[in-house]
Parts: sequence; structure tokens; C-alpha cells
Amino acid sequence: MDTLWAPWRMAFIAEDDAARDERNALNNVQVGENADPDCFLCQAVFDESRDKQRHVVCRTELTVTVLNRFPYNNGHLLVAPRCHCGRLDQLTDAEKSELLQEIDHWTSILEKVMNPDGFNIGLNLGRSAGAGLPGHLHWHIVPRWNGDTNFITAVSSAKVIPQSLDALWELLVRFSAETG
Repeated sequence: MDTLWAPWRMAFIAEDDAARDERNALNNVQVGENADPDCFLCQAVFDESRDKQRHVVCRTELTVTVLNRFPYNNGHLLVAPRCHCGRLDQLTDAEKSELLQEIDHWTSILEKVMNPDGFNIGLNLGRSAGAGLPGHLHWHIVPRWNGDTNFITAVSSAKVIPQSLDALWELLVRFSAETG
């Protein structure tokens, strides 16, 4: 029997009092004007003290980049504007430009750090289009490898992601700091 290791899945299986307290502390954030205190992206924008727990890999003047807590694949990032808005026409030209620059920047870093064969990059605009957080725009960057669908996907409709979010956060933050 093969053993498959996916430590981040434990949060879905059982949550003890300490984990619940940590989650509640993460959600108790003072956010700025026109932000949503219940939005995890707004919380990430305004609470720099818990970047590792929130998996924030970068903030710019107009954007925030975080690891997706529920990744489609290893290295799955979300790039979002700092402002809480759910429509493209609510973004300024400067925000649109910086978002595209950050998507390009993080795609390049993921190529160097993880060596994927390709990427899925996209925006789900509106709940009916699949947006899990329709009030705060965010682009998905999903690294892909040839053959990254495996027997588990075919047999049990499950996917194993081999790297913990904490380990990936450490890798991306360290590489970003070393390369400027």
C-alpha cells in the first residue's frame, strides 16, 4: 500500500480549539474604508502581522498576492486588487496595469521555482461563473505539469497536492526576496 501525504487536508478533517481560536483571530481584522471585514482578501490587505498564516506572498501599492487555501494544483496563487470590488469597470487603469504586471511577475517566479509545463490563468467574474468570492476580483494562477492528473483523480475523483501551503509560502517568499 502506498502512503499519500497531504498534511494541509487535516484542517478539513478536524478542527481543535486552538485552530478555531487561530481562525477567529485571523478573521478579527480592522479593515479600511470600502473594504469588507468578512472578505479574506481584504483581511490580507490590512493585516500584515499574519502574512504567513494568511499565506500572503506579496503586497504592492495596488495589489495583494496570496496562496489559494483550497488549491487546484500545487503553487496555485490568487492575485487581487487591494480594493474590494467585484467588477472590472470598478478598477482604475493603474490597478489593471499593476494586476497584469503582478500576474506576469508571479508566473515567472513559479516557472523558475517549480518548473511547470504550463499555466491556467483566469478570472471568474460573478458567482454563476464560478467566483467563490464574487465581491473581490482575483485572478488564479495555476501551474500545470504534463500528466498532473493521476490515477487518484480517475479512480476516486480526488487530487493529491504534495506540498504544504506553509512550505510553498516559505519557498516563494524566500525566492522573491533573493531575486528582488
